[in-house]
Amino acid sequence: MVIYAAFLGGAGLFVGSFLGLVSWRLPRGEGVVLGRSRCGGCGRSIPPWRMVPVISWIMSRGRCAGCRATIPVRYPLMEMGAGLIGVWAGLHHAAFVPALLTAVLGWQLLLLAVVDAENFWLPDQLTAPLFLSGVAAAFWLRPDEPAAALAHALPGALIGFCGLWLIGRLYLAARGRVGLGGGDPFMLGAGGAWVGALALPTTLLWASAAGLSLVIAGLVSRRSIKATDRLPFGVFLAIGLWMTWLYGPLLAS
Repeated sequence: MVIYAAFLGGAGLFVGSFLGLVSWRLPRGEGVVLGRSRCGGCGRSIPPWRMVPVISWIMSRGRCAGCRATIPVRYPLMEMGAGLIGVWAGLHHAAFVPALLTAVLGWQLLLLAVVDAENFWLPDQLTAPLFLSGVAAAFWLRPDEPAAALAHALPGALIGFCGLWLIGRLYLAARGRVGLGGGDPFMLGAGGAWVGALALPTTLLWASAAGLSLVIAGLVSRRSIKATDRLPFGVFLAIGLWMTWLYGPLLAS
């Protein structure tokens, strides 16, 4: 387990570097695969030896070596976050395959949470891979039971999407305003392929608890909170899916 944690934690640092790039470029319509990393201030290409996760940012004191423009702290934070996800996954499982799958899920959820927090947007380019990887994980964990794998992933995806979509429609009809973003049902549906249909209530419970905690924290800090304030529900769904995947449905036998 410690070896898995060390490997996945180290890999997570580099994965987090890529996630930071994707989370910045994707909402701006820029290519995320082709093209070298560049400074946002002067546009110069960043050499590989200045892209070592976390360490490069610390050594450069958070500034570009050329123009001295500030490098946002979001990048080392995402790298450390992805590294911690890898460590958590490695320590949680005694076998490598489940640990790897858990890390892959966590890294995807981290990316979705950051994009939604910064842009109030859950793009299909991110929710579709979450669904496909969930189906693949179901087969990978049940290589001798393809029917059971499908019975786990597909109902979870369908019920997750339809259930949250219906909640959103009912809220719109009752309150006359949009209460859920268009990407939220797709994210829960994609996550449902991972956790399965029976775990969806637990996922929503975790997500609601996380959202309520944020509201309470705002009230404690005397921050004005209105019913019309927007909240990135994808962040809370990411927390719910992660906790449910790791610890299973509540009250499960």
